[in-house]
Formats: sequence, C-alpha cells, structure tokens
Amino acid sequence: MTTLSQNIVTRHAERTVTADGAVPAAEPVLALRDVRISDRVTDREIVHGVSFELAPGNAVGIVGESGSGKTLTCRAALGILPPHFDVSGGSIEIAGTDIATLTPSQWTGLRGSTIGAVFQDPASYLNPSIRVGAQIAEVLRAKLGLKRREARHRAVELLRAVRLRDPELVYGQYTYELSGGMLQRVLIAAAIAVEPRTLIADEATTALDVTVQAEILDLLAELRERTGLALVVVSHDLAVVAQLCDEVLVMRQGVVVERGPTRSVLHDPQHAYTRLLIDEHHQYGLEKFLAPKESS
Repeated sequence: MTTLSQNIVTRHAERTVTADGAVPAAEPVLALRDVRISDRVTDREIVHGVSFELAPGNAVGIVGESGSGKTLTCRAALGILPPHFDVSGGSIEIAGTDIATLTPSQWTGLRGSTIGAVFQDPASYLNPSIRVGAQIAEVLRAKLGLKRREARHRAVELLRAVRLRDPELVYGQYTYELSGGMLQRVLIAAAIAVEPRTLIADEATTALDVTVQAEILDLLAELRERTGLALVVVSHDLAVVAQLCDEVLVMRQGVVVERGPTRSVLHDPQHAYTRLLIDEHHQYGLEKFLAPKESS
C-alpha cells in the first residue's frame, strides 16, 4: 500500500468508541432531505423531493433518463447549480453542515477536501495549455499548502494510484496527448487529491468504450474498498449503478419513483419505469446482476 493510500485509510478509518466499547453509527457524509429544485425563469419546480443519506464507505446510485433531474440533484449537493436554479425546499448536509449556511469561502474550503466530483467530459475540466500533472500539483499546493517539490511527488503518487502506466511521463503530458480513459483517470486523481470523504461520479464513464468503462468502474470500486470513500454514482445506465452501489434511486421527470437496496430493486422492481430500464439494459450485461441468488 502506498503512503498516500495509508494516509487516506487512516483518516477514513477513524471511529469514536463509546464507554462500553461500542462503535456508534457513522454520521452521514452526505444527506439530502426532501430536496426540491426550481427554475426561477419558468417558475417551475424541476426536482420534487429527493431524499437519501450516504454513510462513509457506502455507495448510492441515481439512475434515470436524460432530464430526469439526477445531475441537477448532484449539482445542488456540490453548490454549483446553474444561475437560474435554486434549492427551493428541503435541506442538504455535508458532513453534518447545512450547505445553506455556507459562505463562498467556506464552499471553497469544502470542495475537494470534503466532497469532490468527476464529470462526464474530463477535457472540459482540465486546462489544455497546462501539463496535467501540474494541474493536480496546483490543487495540492492551494488546498494543502504543499511546497512545489512535495506537490509534484504527491501528484505522481496520485497518478500511480489511479493505475496510469508511467505516471512520471503522464505528469508532463498535455490533455491532447492522452486518451479519454487516461484523462478520466487524471480527473479522478485530481478529485481525490485532498482525500475527500465523498465523491460524486456524474456520468463519469458514459463517453468511454466498454473496456475502459469497466476499468474505471473497477478503479472506483477499489478506491471505495481501500479508502472508505463514499460514492454517489449518477448514470442513465442501470448496469453501471448495479456494479458499484448498495442503494439505488430511480428518477423520472424530477421524481424518485423507486428507491431501495440495489439487489432488491433489480430482482423485484416495483415501478413500471424501473422494469422498463431493466428490460432495456439486458443487452448491456445487466443479466449477470439479475442471476438468481444461490441458496444457502
């Protein structure tokens, strides 16, 4: 295990033990309670009462077609809703703090260090005129106050942690020199650089081919297992959510139409829309998640 991994594991493994030796239930790292999002331009409510809690080391999936409200929900949790959208009801807490009380400077401190995100098009979030490793190093210098040499060392370590071959070489490359899968790994490295407790992966594998998609999903699963990172996985692809998540929310037209443990929802969907999603995804490999449970 690398020094970086050991640091993350130590930080996420910290627990409070009561006088009788019991370990209390962990406080949610992210909690949405009846969250509603409205468009001020049209005066319409777009997202209608989304609720879930995410504990350390757990993963929740949000699945639904384009326009279902899943990305708006996650952008609300990150405090980056488009200008004309507002959280018009409910509450969002990150590590016990109501985000409605945060100042811009507090948000700056929170993003990256407590909650991070990986989006669909990594090239849009990386500066093409700056070497990718230097961009990760800059995050480390700005957030952790590291000196230039130490930030470079940590950035290379992060590139190695996300399974990039020859991380020293990748550190000095520009975005146009890297494939889509490599860029997505770089973005994940940047997102976990300051060891956040929660990572939102919003359609993070959508633009990748099947083989690279599988590698990225394996990487996210490994990070979760090794570091205790909590994940929110947003996708229109139920198979992606099935691979990573303990719980799934199915959204349609801004409403959570079904919610429950992933295996239960896959094996016994209650809503017609969930059944439709499952039927549509058989051809993409979802059937392996639908195999009957072995009897004990």
